[in-house]
Formats: sequence, C-alpha cells, structure tokens
Amino acid sequence: MLTGAAPWTVLGVPVDSIGAPAGAPGLGTELAPQALRSFGLVAALAATDAGDLDVRITGPARDTASGLVGGDTVAPMVTEVRRATAELVAAGARPLLVGGCCAPLMGAFSGAADVFGGIGLAHVDGHLDLYDHVTSPTGEAADTPVGVLLGVGEPGLLAASGPTPPLRAGRLRVLGARDQDEATDVAALATRLGVVAEPPTRIAQDPRGAAARTLDCVANDGFWLHLDVDVLAADVFPATDYLMPGGLDLAALTALLGGLGGDSRLVGASVGCYSPEKDLDGRCGRALVDLLVGTLGTTP
Repeated sequence: MLTGAAPWTVLGVPVDSIGAPAGAPGLGTELAPQALRSFGLVAALAATDAGDLDVRITGPARDTASGLVGGDTVAPMVTEVRRATAELVAAGARPLLVGGCCAPLMGAFSGAADVFGGIGLAHVDGHLDLYDHVTSPTGEAADTPVGVLLGVGEPGLLAASGPTPPLRAGRLRVLGARDQDEATDVAALATRLGVVAEPPTRIAQDPRGAAARTLDCVANDGFWLHLDVDVLAADVFPATDYLMPGGLDLAALTALLGGLGGDSRLVGASVGCYSPEKDLDGRCGRALVDLLVGTLGTTP
C-alpha cells in the first residue's frame, strides 16, 4: 500500500560532499536542515520532526582507493540514510529528507524501494548526476546518485544502495538538467542506460505538462521526488554551490512541483544543495520553505 496521503516526517541529513575536515564545525549544505527548520518548515507542513541523522562526509581530499572525496565515510552515510528511510516508510510515514547535498538520495530512494519495490524517480535537478567515481571532475558523491541508483558507480556505493540496482531507467525522469559539460561527458552512458531528460526551456513552456508526462512514466507503483535547488536560475536562487546559466524561475518550478507533489502516489521526497552560508539574509531559505510547503502540502 502506498503512503502518499500520509503526513510528512522531516528528517535532516546534514552532509556536504566537499568533505568537511573531521571535527570541524558544520559548513555549507551541512547547515541546511537546521536553517530550514528555523524558517518554519516543520510547522508549516504540519509535519513530524524526526531530527537529524548522525552522519557526515569528512575528508576534503579525493581518496585514491575509492575515487571519492570523503573516501570511506560516504558509503556508511548512504547505508544509514537507507535504513532510516525504510524504517519511516514501513511505519506508514512519508519522509521528507532535508539535506545536505544530493548524495543522500542514494540511500533515501533505496530505502523506499526496499519497502515498496519498483518505484520511480522524478529527479528535478540542474544536473544529470550520472558521473561515477572515475569520471566525476570533483570526486564528490553528489555527482553520482542517479548513476548509482541505475547500477553504475563506485562499488561501495553500489553495495550500500544494492544489492541490485533499485531504479530502472524507464521509471526515471530528469527534469531541468542543463550542465553542458556534464551532458557531453556522460552522453554515451545516458544513451546506453536510456535516461530521459527534459531541459528547463521545455519545462518552462508548460510546467504542468512536464509534470503530467513525468507522472505517466514514474508514478504507477509509487515514486520518489528529489529536488536540487540548482535547477533554479542563479539570479533566482544564488544560495547554492553550483551556479549555472539558465534554469527555471520560481513560478515554473512551483507549477512543476505542484503537479508532482500533489499526486497521491508520492511516497517521499528529498531536497538538497541549499547553502545557508550563501544566504546571509535568509531570503533563499524562506523562499525554499514557501516552495516546499506550497507544493508538497497539497496532497489530498
């Protein structure tokens, strides 16, 4: 049975794939869960607050063995997120995982799939997230979630998200990707896997239509929704680490997410890549809370 009509449970995952020095204070996207709580996210969603997971990606150097920044701290994070997500959905909750970067998606989606089986993924992101531990220019785990979920990536991450790939390309839609360097780098892989992506220019023309097309593909047996805030134009949402030309405006993203977040087959959601350190007046954080409340709080 799907839990699409269940109340939201907010779970913080305070990680940043840049790899914080061990023992250092929180930085970057690690600060996002608490910041969004301070802007009233939990109360505005009438959600339960499950607190923050005790996870962190540490070590800013790219590990020579795994090829990942943070080395052997990444897979345990994925494992813990997977466990916690599965536990919530098995108990009838509908989790909203608040990152942090996008790396927790590997555990979040896998945990939901452990309970529900072959669910789909609506991936709203300025990137395809199809790099692996070798091809990623940065070595950051946030470059890799979609590839890992499709069964391509660093062995430790595959094991943490496995044992079999939890996602089929036919149940995936990537919405808003526009990184041309990434698209060139992973073009052959995207073609081989059958990844379908809609660019922001097409979405902006008809966001509700894009949502409907996505639901036709991903939602039949339930689906997960992931939002990376870098899908927004840089002048609309500058409080993120990967600013690029183009992107959606808030009206288009609101319409897109409204069409997805209001569907009763939505089993859970995650949001990543908001950096409070780049939002000193809180404007972006408040806008993000308004966006999430306005689009995820509408499920009948």
